Amino acid sequence: MYSKTVMEHFTNPRNVGEIENADGIGEVGNVKCGDIMRMYLKIEDNTIKDVKFKTFGCGSAIASSSMATELIKGKTIDEAMNLTNKAVADALDGLPPIKMHCSVLAEQAIKAALLDYSKKNNIHIEGLEDINFDDDLHDHDIEE
Repeated sequence: MYSKTVMEHFTNPRNVGEIENADGIGEVGNVKCGDIMRMYLKIEDNTIKDVKFKTFGCGSAIASSSMATELIKGKTIDEAMNLTNKAVADALDGLPPIKMHCSVLAEQAIKAALLDYSKKNNIHIEGLEDINFDDDLHDHDIEE
């Protein structure tokens, strides 16, 4: 059973779309379930001024993407880096255990977009050096 918040973000997702000339674009996916998320960031003065997403996936994936964008919009890069999949799931009033990977994808999509931003601008963002976006999700990636 999904929470009202999950259903609200699934049926009325926030920040859907693309940002032309985005400062950072991140795409991640899960081979097992077929979910794919792409995040677009517009960053000015170390602050995420705008964020959009496109997600191909289940209702939990769409809701997780929508909520994640809401949680980082207007935040600094450091604040966005501190976003966890647990925070996304908690903000959605919970996800079924079998759908927690959707919140992980949302966290990883944001970090992938920040990594793209850091590479384009030749800057270091603390915490991105240990992340491998090429691997499929593993149980240890999911913070329940």
